[in-house]
Amino acid sequence: MATSAALNTLTSAAFIMVVPAAVVGRTADRVSHPAEALKRYRPPSRLSNWQSAHEVFPKTGASGFALPACWAENDDLPLGISGGTPPPEFDHSKSRPLHATRVDRVTRSCFVAVAARTDLAFQQCIDPACRATFSVDEVLTACPSCGNLLDVEYDWDRLRPPTSFEIFERKWMRRSDPLALSGVWRFHELLPYAPRESVVTIGEGQTLLSPSDGVGGYVGMNPGRLLLQYEGLNPSGSFKDNGMSAAFTHARMIGARRAACASTGNTSASLAVYCAVTRLMRGIIFIGSGKISYGKLSQALDYGALTIQIAGDFDDAMARVKEVAGKLGIYLVNSVNPFRLEGQKTIMFRVLESLGWDPPDWIVVPGGNLGNSSAFGKAFAELRKIGLIDRIPRLAVINAAGANTLHELYTNRGLRWEGGRADLAPACHYYDELDRAHKRADTIASAIEINRPVNLNKCLRALEVCDGVVREVSEQEILDAKAQVGAGGLGCEPASAASVAGARQLVAEGVIGRDERVVCILTGHQLKDPTATVAYHTTDQKLFNEVLGSRGVSRASFANRSVSVGNRLDEIVQAIDLYG
Repeated sequence: MATSAALNTLTSAAFIMVVPAAVVGRTADRVSHPAEALKRYRPPSRLSNWQSAHEVFPKTGASGFALPACWAENDDLPLGISGGTPPPEFDHSKSRPLHATRVDRVTRSCFVAVAARTDLAFQQCIDPACRATFSVDEVLTACPSCGNLLDVEYDWDRLRPPTSFEIFERKWMRRSDPLALSGVWRFHELLPYAPRESVVTIGEGQTLLSPSDGVGGYVGMNPGRLLLQYEGLNPSGSFKDNGMSAAFTHARMIGARRAACASTGNTSASLAVYCAVTRLMRGIIFIGSGKISYGKLSQALDYGALTIQIAGDFDDAMARVKEVAGKLGIYLVNSVNPFRLEGQKTIMFRVLESLGWDPPDWIVVPGGNLGNSSAFGKAFAELRKIGLIDRIPRLAVINAAGANTLHELYTNRGLRWEGGRADLAPACHYYDELDRAHKRADTIASAIEINRPVNLNKCLRALEVCDGVVREVSEQEILDAKAQVGAGGLGCEPASAASVAGARQLVAEGVIGRDERVVCILTGHQLKDPTATVAYHTTDQKLFNEVLGSRGVSRASFANRSVSVGNRLDEIVQAIDLYG
């Protein structure tokens, strides 16, 4: 039976059987029976899951097995597969569930694969040469086949997503519905991996897109062209709640009882508040020594999370929490979790909503673990794919100079996604250099104080999708931009201000035009790191030097210093007359 005919008989499931080129030959377009290849080829033992024979070889209709069309597009080893039920010599006792697929294009050795595509939502490896597929019921932070990152993907053809944004606008009238109230789950149709009854929400996403001519003037924009997306209005005070709601929803779906994260502060606060409000899970957070602001640490402690402080920085904490989560079966909520990024997509949905669904020219976002930039790229790619937008904004990712891995790799060393064929050797060499120099990330913008971003590959993809750029900004630039944001009435933590400082740099370079429409993402509330704010505005030179001067900040050009007077009415009046 021809492959195309087999595909026509495919009803409830699609399955893939890939055999080694050595068995069937590169030019073969048919094997007499899939099990025949299995008898002559032993797959690598490191893939731990096989399905039993009756699952590996399901009947697809009248006469046998089918190779989905997607594999004709993704692999240059075409195989037509036909036959009936498996022969009796197939050993059922040695069968194990298998969900992964990988083709080694160098050796042409292939893993036998079964990709169940019956679900409307599924997890999939981002590597185009792999594309291993997994159920949303599985808890994975990397592809078991090739080790790359995973996406949550959707069968949009079967889901029939909205053809206009009107469906989301109508939900504003249903404020008593928790899902319609949530700025994440209002867009449930665009992240449809969870049934309604599994959704976890505490009212996240009630954020605003605010025009700011004051900040725009500082950046160099024309009036009305700069807008600030303020994520500090989330329940825990940062953008993390968008992703945490989505991750908690998935954790609830699979029955998790404990959840953990490594954190520079915001993720721990978000995890802790979701655990405290919902009482669904016990929160465990890993922080590095002295690498978290008191504002954020106080949240995690107050909300009752188990806080484990290790000797090291965020990168050390991230490595340990992944080990502990694997060993103890604890659900990991860092942004390496693909469901986290599904929630963070909705930041862009709300930006579009506020702009009447007309995409801006630029999105400028701070870059730390690179979850936001990765989520934003995925959001725009999906919206274009399903026909809701026809234009994608450009993306600028801004590193702090003291934690500038992405800038070094992308801007200085030329690392690119290349349609999924990225050569990651520059990243490996750079990480080796960091290790040899014992160099740690070091910036006042603690939320992005990360040297080894876990979402590097996804961010590279987003930069390709969005025709993006990467820049780094100094501590001085961050603190000055932060003061300007505060003077505009919103207030943000230092990491947030990297987006404004980066936009200013790009306007000065002529990369961003003065009349283009630019959205800067403010990721966290001002009170997340009050120490930096007070030190910038203080009259106490010693405090300034200890907190900021030691990091190369030499001046506070936009400081709003307090005025000291005696406890006398005339002195107070005089001060107000002089400075007010």
